[in-house]
Amino acid sequence: MTVTSPQPRATIAAPAPATAPATAPSPAPSPRKVHAVHAVHAVHAVRTGGWQEFTEAVRQAGQYPTRARAEQVTRIVLSALGGHVTGDERPVLTQALPLEAAELIAAQIPAATPLTARRFVDSVAARIEGSTPATARWDVSSVLGVLAETVGEPLTTRLLTQLPPGYALLFGRAELARYHMVAPD
Repeated sequence: MTVTSPQPRATIAAPAPATAPATAPSPAPSPRKVHAVHAVHAVHAVRTGGWQEFTEAVRQAGQYPTRARAEQVTRIVLSALGGHVTGDERPVLTQALPLEAAELIAAQIPAATPLTARRFVDSVAARIEGSTPATARWDVSSVLGVLAETVGEPLTTRLLTQLPPGYALLFGRAELARYHMVAPD
């Protein structure tokens, strides 16, 4: 089964009527039309050449000295995350990411139960030579923060609803309390 996410549609203005003077300025496109065109170009850029842009954003967010270091950390974190994203969110996430990032996530076998946020960070620390839980938390937050910016708020929220509590901070978001409503006696 193939799942596709809705793509913004660009509207192309019709040519001016023949009776209009040739020197009359055409109306400026509406902000919505301009945004739709830019969104289409952004989606194309992320899918074709977005891996370098993605890892450069991780390099800047994590303040890594080289792109190679940022790429290493990105590969490890996305591979670890890939096993914890399941259901409908998995194909939607892979479609929203650069191809190389999508392949890292799609190549992982989904875990039967996702790790807690702390154990997730510890699992990343075990994969990075010389890493501590504190440096691994920095690495995870750097990558997942960029991922959240890349895929947008709605998909990030969907991902967080399927992960155990504690992951929101790793995605650069405040952890919202989960309340259970109890009916009064």
